[in-house]
Amino acid sequence: MLRGNELVLSLSARATSRYPLRSPLTSRVDKFPDNHQFSCMNQPIITKFILSPKNFLEANMKSILSMALVLAFCGLAGAQGEKADPIGTWKCEYKIGDQQRTSTLTITKDGDKLAGTMSWPDQKEAKLKDVKLKDGELTFSAVRVLGDNKFDVEYKFTITGDKLKGKGAVDRGGEKRPFDIEGTREKKDK
Repeated sequence: MLRGNELVLSLSARATSRYPLRSPLTSRVDKFPDNHQFSCMNQPIITKFILSPKNFLEANMKSILSMALVLAFCGLAGAQGEKADPIGTWKCEYKIGDQQRTSTLTITKDGDKLAGTMSWPDQKEAKLKDVKLKDGELTFSAVRVLGDNKFDVEYKFTITGDKLKGKGAVDRGGEKRPFDIEGTREKKDK
């Protein structure tokens, strides 16, 4: 029944042992007065729900918010379940000073351990040392050769899908000089 801007629902329910196969909950939408007693019922129990537009919108928003929170928690649980996969060939780009540079990082699995190489346009395949993956963070070091000079470079990456992002640090004369580096995994041809 509509009363102004409100929808009024009355629910009549009874508990009886007289009709055990019938549902103990019977609903009616204000066809009958609130105090009406059916002949088959021992005692009516009347409950009213008043659904005004404000209450209706509030109930809908709470339902939508609850569903959004459930989906967000499920998504977070799924994302935490994904393990970073460093295996593959990565094309990396970084800048030292004003110079844009590139390198190719290849990570493989050697038994239970990770291994790999890194190459640059002017240096081919330097073997990686201490390759480790812990909590989604890939760390290793490589020796960069420029002319007669050798530099130890330490790398630390965070892997997200087919992208990696992190920092490199060149040890030059006992001083570490950091730089940003990003990479993208090459797609395998099938």
